[in-house]
Amino acid sequence: MNTLVYLIPITLLLGGLGLATFLWALKSGQCEDLEGASWRVLDDGNDKPEKD
Repeated sequence: MNTLVYLIPITLLLGGLGLATFLWALKSGQCEDLEGASWRVLDDGNDKPEKD
């Protein structure tokens, strides 16, 4: 029973920290470009034209 006195505040603190991090990510635009990363994986970086 004594361990609950420590575990409940730690759980609430970690949950609040996770929620704050999630809200920060939404506010800063981390979830705006959902398809960009998948296209960057397929890009081989040869977009520069060759010099003659």
